[in-house]
This record gives sequence, C-alpha cells and structure tokens, in this order.
Amino acid sequence: MEDKKEQEAQFPAIIAQILQIPKGQVTHTIGLLNGGATIPFISRYRKERTGGLNEVQVAAIQQQLERLTELSKRKETILASIDEQGKLTEDLRSRIEQTWDNTELEDLYLPYKPKRTTRAEIARRKGLEPLAKILMAQNEKDPEGRARRFLKEDVPSAAEALQGARDIIAEWINEHEGARHIIRRIFSQTAIISSKVVKGKESDGAKYQDYFDFSEPLRRCSSHRLLALRRGEAEGILRVNITPDMEECLQQLEKRFVRGSGKSSEQVSLALSDALKRLLKPGIETEFARESKTKADEEAIRVFAGNLRQLLLAPPLGQKRVLGIDPGFRTGCKVVCLDAQGNLLHNEAIFPHPPRNEKGKAAAKIAQLVSMYHIEAIAIGNGTASRETEDFITNIRYDRKIQVFVVSENGASIYSASKLAREEFPDYDVTVRGAVSIGRRLMDPLAELVKIDPKSIGVGQYQHDVDQTALKKSLDQTVESCVNLVGVDVNTASKHLLTYVSGLGPALAQNIVDYRTAHGPFHSRRELLQVPRMGAKAFEQSAGFLRIADGDNPLDNSAVHPERYPLVEQMAKDLHCSVAELIQDKEKKKALHLENYLSDSVGMPTLLDIMQELDKPGRDPRQRIQVFAFDPTVKSIDDLHEGQILPGIVTNITKFGCFVDVGIKENGLVHISELADRFVSDPSEIVVIHQQVNVKVLSIDKARKRVQLSMKNIVSEQ
Repeated sequence: MEDKKEQEAQFPAIIAQILQIPKGQVTHTIGLLNGGATIPFISRYRKERTGGLNEVQVAAIQQQLERLTELSKRKETILASIDEQGKLTEDLRSRIEQTWDNTELEDLYLPYKPKRTTRAEIARRKGLEPLAKILMAQNEKDPEGRARRFLKEDVPSAAEALQGARDIIAEWINEHEGARHIIRRIFSQTAIISSKVVKGKESDGAKYQDYFDFSEPLRRCSSHRLLALRRGEAEGILRVNITPDMEECLQQLEKRFVRGSGKSSEQVSLALSDALKRLLKPGIETEFARESKTKADEEAIRVFAGNLRQLLLAPPLGQKRVLGIDPGFRTGCKVVCLDAQGNLLHNEAIFPHPPRNEKGKAAAKIAQLVSMYHIEAIAIGNGTASRETEDFITNIRYDRKIQVFVVSENGASIYSASKLAREEFPDYDVTVRGAVSIGRRLMDPLAELVKIDPKSIGVGQYQHDVDQTALKKSLDQTVESCVNLVGVDVNTASKHLLTYVSGLGPALAQNIVDYRTAHGPFHSRRELLQVPRMGAKAFEQSAGFLRIADGDNPLDNSAVHPERYPLVEQMAKDLHCSVAELIQDKEKKKALHLENYLSDSVGMPTLLDIMQELDKPGRDPRQRIQVFAFDPTVKSIDDLHEGQILPGIVTNITKFGCFVDVGIKENGLVHISELADRFVSDPSEIVVIHQQVNVKVLSIDKARKRVQLSMKNIVSEQ
C-alpha cells in the first residue's frame, strides 16, 4: 500500500472538498489537532492559523479526519486479505488506494471477502463453475444437454446442475459493482419504508398504533418517525421493511446482464431474479436501513446537543445565598440553606401540605431560616407538589425582598444517588442531596448540570435509541464547549466541572482540587504549573479558560491567554499606565492603534478578542435570569379549557415541535405547524430551552393526558 504519510497527505484536500473549507485552513487545523490542541483552544486562541474557523467547523474537520484515518486502516486490512489470496492485481490495488468512499471500498472487496458456506460455494465445490461461465456467456443453445456433462454422484440430475450454476451466477451478479450501483440508485429514488404490527402484539404496542399499517417514501421519513419505527421493531411490536420498485430493479438488471432470448439467457434471467430477491435486495436494504438510521441518529443527536447547550447556558442567578426546596406531600418538603458558594449550611423537612397540613409551623420555619441565613432567593423543584409549594412560599412574609424561582429537577434524583453526590455529601441522604442540587442549579446551572449524565437531563428525543457512542461524544463535546465558553473559577470549581476544561481531564482536575486543598486558593495562573502533572502543553490548552478572581494579575480573571500577557503589558506601557488602569479606563483603550501590535503570530482577530476582554474582563456570556410565574388558577389538567392563553416555559425541543410547561404535571405540545404564522422547518429557529412564552390551549385529551398548544398570534415574552 502507499506509504501511510502519502495517504495522510491526501486528507486535507478530501476534507476541504467535503466541508467546503479552503485547504490551507484545513491543513493548519489538522496540524493543531495532531499536535494535541483541543477544539475550544483552537477556535478561541488560534484564529490566525485556522482562518477564524468556529468550534463547529473545527469539530467537523476532526470528525472527517477520524473517518479517513479509520478508512485508511480498513484499506490496509482489505489489501492484505486480497494479497494473501494471490488475487491482488495492480489495477485493483490502485482502485482501492484511490477510493475514499466506504461503500465503494466494500463493493471492491466483496468478491474477495471470506464467506460462510453459500449456495454458490457449495456449487463450486461440486465443479459447476465452468457450467456457470458457459451459461453466463449466453451462447449455449442447449443448456440442459450441456448440464448433463457435469452429472456425478453429488450432481445427480441436469436440473440440479443448472440450479447450482444459477446459484453461482446469482452470486456473481450480487458482487458486481454495476449491479449494486443500479439497485442503490433505484433504492434511493423509490424505496418505501413500511411497517406492520406483529400479530398478537396489538395491545402490548398500543403506543405504536400509528405504525401498525404504515408506509412512506424513505427519503421523506423524518428522523423521529424512523427512530420510533426502529424502536417498535426492537421491542418486537412492529415488522419494518424497506422496499424499492422491484419491477424497475428487475428491468434494469436484465438490461445490464441478459442478452437475447435464448435458453441460456433464460437461465441467466432466472439467476438474476434469484440474485435480486435473495441477495441484492436484502443486502442493499440492510445498507439503506443502516444509513437511514445513522442519518436519523445524527439528526436526533444534533437536536439533543442543541437543547443541552441551551440548558447548560441557561441564565445563572450567580453567587447568592439560596434556600433550596425539594417539594413533596406525604414525605414533606426537604429544605436546605446554601451560602453564596453553594456550600450546605442547614437542612430540615417541613410539612405544609396534606396529610399533615402544618402550614403555620412550616411558614414560621421558612421565615426564620431566611432571616438566620440571610437568604436572597428561593429555588423550588418543579416535581410533585411544586405549584402548591410555590403558592405556600410566595404567601409568607419575609424580613427582606426574596425572589422565588421554580427550577427544573430533571436528573436531580440521578445526581443525588450518584457516587459523586455521595463523595460531596457522605453524611446526608438522597433527599438532602436532591434539594442541594435544586438550589445550586439556580445559582449556576452549568456547574451543577455537568455532574449529571446528559441523557438524564430530559431534553433529548429517542436518546436511548440512537448510537450511544456517537451520542456520548457529541454531548461531551457540547458540555466541554459550554464550560470553556463560560470559563471556570479555578478556586471554587468542582472536580467534575474542571474535568471539562480544555486540556485537563479527570486526573489533572483531581490534582488541581488536591493542590487547592493543601495550599489554599491559587493566586495566579502561573501557580497552576506547580500542580502535579500540569505540563506546558496542558497549561497552554487550559489556562485561558481558568479564572482567578482577585488574583495577583487582573488578566488572570479574563479570557486573555497568558501567552498574550506581554502584548497587553506592552500596550499598557505604551500608554504609560498599568494593566489594571488599562482595563478600567475606556478612553485609554480607545487611544490604542491595534495595527501597531500585529505580528506573524498575532493578527487582528486575536487583538480584537483581547480588546473585548479588556472591556469586560471575565464577562459571563449567559443572559440574566428572569423571575417567572405560572397562571395561579391553573394547577392540573382539569383547570384547562380550549382557547385559554397561559404563560409557560419551553422544556424540550424536538423536530416536530416543542414541549411547554404551563404549571401542570403534563407538558403541552406546540406542534411545529403551531409555532408561527409562517412555515417553520426547524423549531429551534423559533424557541430555545427555558424560554418564557405565552401559549393558547387548542385541545385537551384527559384520557391520554395530552395537551395541544399554539403560539400563533400570541406575543411571546423573551
């Protein structure tokens, strides 16, 4: 095979063509990735090298690079396999080395691929391949007579000889590149995906009722429908098929392989029909099933990652003293008091609801805790008894102004029972940990949600049905992107939050926490180099995303990378002031002529980024949090009526619409057709997670507990 370096040298041009990004930018990005740079670091601090590629583009280059690397390894395996068989011609070698299409590669390999014992292989062992070649030439006028020459103990009749020859021909046709191209083309143009309910499974699979007798062109089948079909199939409820126009397939194959109308041609035609039904159609159907599932997975993962990003970047309350409540009826409401850093100060249970109804006692206790711990805000979980607890809390008189927020508790139970929660709170039970998580989510959603498996946060669609490896990779990349976009206070961040910082990982994150515990807070970014295993590369990749408030250098609390400190110091020197003065004085910054600071390694993108940071060092890119209140008259589905207009919060976005919490147990669905007075192709164009909206009730199905909502002709609250 070509030298490995020669193969890799082709990668930039191939990726550039696929992604429509200039080759030079791709080449530089690959160099950075191969050098151990992370996606957040490359997109933030190496804009001159990449030509300003964003995180999505850098990630796409990385994905294509991984694909081509795997394909290159597969080529090596295939070439070695064919070579061992003594069948590797120079033409075949060249074709294999030149292709970068996985389907074409596997088609080239198919005739040489080791097989289980097929009907064609059995026929070959019986010595019938010469007969198959005679028939395939389609010149023999008496196939039956010719077949009799091949009779022996294991081939007792001419009919069996002809059948064996046809089996060999069928395999040839199946392995023929042209035949496979024909069938793939017809599949792509005409394939219908259909499903039928498995007999006797009607009641077990009631939720799949829409798919009991379903058919649709495969190219039009949406990702959520396809994933629902495949889930129903996996559960044994549905039988799913993908079928092309079989008559068209047969006609096109006959044009290609059948010559004339003689008796040999009839044998080839029979073999061809068998090849189509027994080999080609099932094989290509499997390909299309896999490809369509992969596309559906990619779409579902994209939606999930987008939702997760919105959730992680939800507005934080910030460092305030918070009282967190995990509401409940019979077991009471678990109450925790947290300081401004999220440390647990106090916990206890109150019982304001039935069956105990200790409203007065509970109200006095909450007012006392608010006063004693200087509470500034109250966070209430949105689960059972949430609305009742919110009513109870907002009617208490406090000695100060208190903001009350209802917080999503999706995944809080997962966190509270996790190893991480046990490590944080070894002396407390799951109810206390859950209430702490609710309180901390209000203060900093990102810092708290990174502790929970993203699949448990409740913003996905068919997350258990998609490729789990691809899902994990995408979600981890999303978390990493959000953490590095916001930046992390190295002196307060948990080990789990630090893990997602560019260039760190679990071991270094733990080492930072251990060093902090042993030596106290960090005073400068440079001090990070004293952390065990923090080498120059890890420091380069992570330092710009780690913040040190009130440190020795004001730049340590900004996104200015330490490698650019000398540049900022030179700017300050040129203006005859300190760095701190440069940050504080807008007029001084305006006096700078940035073109004076251009160099081979520093371009205008970096200089503009630096100026933006000096304007607002350590700025949080997230929006400010807003107080929200549900309609006080709506507590359950029984309180709804058609035409009612209600305030709500977007809780999940899918390809077919979004789900909105209007203050009852059941989230209502705003179908994509009800999102706006215009055509909407993607719901995320209109709404984001946690957006406050007004919705109109269209219909209520109490039996199925479904509520249909609309956002048409209603002004949304942003």
